[in-house]
Amino acid sequence: MGLSDTIKQGLRQWTLAMSRDDLDERLRDGRTANEYGVDPFGLSLEYALSAVGPFVWLFKNYFRVQTYGLAHVPAGRVLLVSNHGGQLPVDGAMIGVALLTEAKPPRIVRSMVEKWVGSLPYVSTFFSRIGQIVGTPENCRRLLENDEAILVFPEGLKGISKLYAQRYQLQDFGLGFMRLALETKTPIVPVAVVGSEEQAPALINLKSVGKLFGMPALPVTPYGLPFPLPTKYRIYFGEPLVFTGRADDEDAELEKKVNVVKGAIQSMLEKGLAERKGIFF
Repeated sequence: MGLSDTIKQGLRQWTLAMSRDDLDERLRDGRTANEYGVDPFGLSLEYALSAVGPFVWLFKNYFRVQTYGLAHVPAGRVLLVSNHGGQLPVDGAMIGVALLTEAKPPRIVRSMVEKWVGSLPYVSTFFSRIGQIVGTPENCRRLLENDEAILVFPEGLKGISKLYAQRYQLQDFGLGFMRLALETKTPIVPVAVVGSEEQAPALINLKSVGKLFGMPALPVTPYGLPFPLPTKYRIYFGEPLVFTGRADDEDAELEKKVNVVKGAIQSMLEKGLAERKGIFF
């Protein structure tokens, strides 16, 4: 066994020690992989269990995440629709760890990442190996047909570009997730993350500078880099919402349904903000 294999094995055991020893066995139930150990979208359970250890540690010790309503997430296909904050996708990682380590049974969350992420060397490979994919309708449709749990942030780039004064003010939602939910008859679980929108308080957004580096936005914090502060996370999972209608309905009709989801998330955010005693505790 080489050094890299030893490191991977050590990280894997660390992950299992912080969760449950039989986590890998329960995750494998019903999953298939090709001769290279990956699924059609590049997910490798061996790689994921090795790579997720640091995120489990952050979940338990740095952000000290508390979850509420996790039992609302149904078995089978589901769309998790959440608010978004911070320039780094920490909120998505914490939602993923919650489903991986605390859900019964554990779920691997497949996040829909922005298309520009796929152009980043090394990062794109890392994301695919831990189950994250470029957020195209076709990718999402195929995963839902395989009864996967899909995480979407319908605020998109507007979410990660929020300035501190805009925290927890939901930006306009795209309609794509609702079209897919209707087409595939998928329940939607609204998710509210409290803590993520203060983790890297942005004062200004240098979009023009960000474009020079191939980034769609470059929010700047008081301390320069968007390094996340140890804010305390509270993640709320709402009751599943099931909608009827046609995926090709007029935008105005879809917006009514999207606003129901948006309203549910905003309500949970307000509840969570009212209940917490401080940003860091």
